[in-house]
Amino acid sequence: MRRTRPEFRRPVRRRWFPNVFWLTLCGFVVLVLIVFLTRESAKPASRSVTYRQVMTMESLNVTDEMLNPDSITRQLTDQISLAKAYIVIAKESNNLQFAWELSTQIRNSQILLSNAALRRSPLTLGESNTAVREMAFLLFQAQQLHYDSATMIMRLKARIQELEEQTSSVTDKSSKYGQIAAEEVPKSLYCLGVRLTTEWFNLSKLQQTVFEKTQSGIKLKDNSLYHFCIFSDNILATSVVVNSTALNSQNPDRIVFHLVTDEVNFAAMKAWFTMNRFRQVTVDVQKFEDFSWLNASYVPVLKQLQDSDTKNYYFSGNNDGGKTPIKFRNPKYLSMLNHLRFYIPEVFPALNKLVFLDDDVVVQKDLAGLFTVDLNGNVNGAVETCMETFHRYHKYLNYSHPLIRSHFDPDACGWAFGMNVFDLVEWRKRNVTGIYHYWQEKNVDRTLWKLGTLPPGLLTFYGLTEPLDPNWHVLGLGYTNVEEDVIENGAVLHFNGNLKPWLKIGMDKYKPFWEKYVDYSHPMLEQCNFR
Repeated sequence: MRRTRPEFRRPVRRRWFPNVFWLTLCGFVVLVLIVFLTRESAKPASRSVTYRQVMTMESLNVTDEMLNPDSITRQLTDQISLAKAYIVIAKESNNLQFAWELSTQIRNSQILLSNAALRRSPLTLGESNTAVREMAFLLFQAQQLHYDSATMIMRLKARIQELEEQTSSVTDKSSKYGQIAAEEVPKSLYCLGVRLTTEWFNLSKLQQTVFEKTQSGIKLKDNSLYHFCIFSDNILATSVVVNSTALNSQNPDRIVFHLVTDEVNFAAMKAWFTMNRFRQVTVDVQKFEDFSWLNASYVPVLKQLQDSDTKNYYFSGNNDGGKTPIKFRNPKYLSMLNHLRFYIPEVFPALNKLVFLDDDVVVQKDLAGLFTVDLNGNVNGAVETCMETFHRYHKYLNYSHPLIRSHFDPDACGWAFGMNVFDLVEWRKRNVTGIYHYWQEKNVDRTLWKLGTLPPGLLTFYGLTEPLDPNWHVLGLGYTNVEEDVIENGAVLHFNGNLKPWLKIGMDKYKPFWEKYVDYSHPMLEQCNFR
């Protein structure tokens, strides 16, 4: 049969709706089936994990493990703690091989404990048996090597005692070397003394005569002027005191310095203060060997120097097995330059009031005000030192001695030498030098005090000292730290202590206060390499 041509055919209707319906239905059924199967499979797994966690936590209770005496975990932990203690002792005994073996076994035991913690199950005897036995064997070896507790305690005590002895020895050596460094005369100072002595003897007699006439005038006895005294054998230090006083004074022409030195340094001191001028300050130089009254029959210190025991104590140091600290044996404490402060009325019989200065001070304010201070009938005007540093009488004196205990209050406030105002009229009236002689003779066996001139000063001027404003005298620049504002307000800065500013061991931060009064361009100082 013949087919109709396409353009005359009747179009066919396509049925889309039934197909979409059945496809959607099938997809929904598959989705429901998947969700159902997923939930059913998840429920048993969740129940299984939860059950397993509960069982594990029930089987691994950390507290029970550590408290259980049969717990392998506890046994290993105890072994590790003991092994760590033995490692320290083994190293102390220089048994490094045994210490290494203990360290290795500790690491093995720690790995076992770490694995047990990660898998959340207790250690079993099978897996830890080797580690426990090997550690037990090493600990047994430690006991055989006498690493037990009793032996350890004895060794530690012995070691502590040895370290204490070493510390004591080092401290003693440090003290000795520090004292030696403080007492040394720098080459530059020695050079200066030699050159000045040579220069002095090369001066013509006319120059010496002129110098003597200009310095021995009426000013030396004029009580309307400001009189200062220094007892020293250190030329440069004395020069700094004079120079700093002159530069900070409003009336330098009213200042008179009385310098007393020894015969060795007399020529050098005279030469220096002849060659140099300190504004209009008058400077007089004497040597104590010229004082006819200064003899052993009058001065207890000179009398004690004739005693063999005193000589051995200060100059040999062998009579007590070295028990006395070296600072107590310093022969400078027998020097008359140190003890002349107790004879000021005899040294300057024409003066009524005077300011005493040590050679290790620097003046940075006008000191004219000291001469108008009312001492209220006392002899000595001084700055007290018990406010912050707690320097009271019991720190300097032997209060086990009945003579000290019965005469002096142990809590009485101490004071400082170095910048003192002395009323010489009251001094003579109260016979203060006689009081000093009394206590110096009582201390011939050194049972009342041991060190220096301050203890006898505390005894001599007990009840005769007037406290001054602390700003007049600032101490501590030679051994400790001093606050900046205290230094700034201080009239006199005192380098008391071993760290003197002219020594290499001096404190660098305080040296500029002293060095600014030294003219390092001076030909004599340049020749002696002071820089």
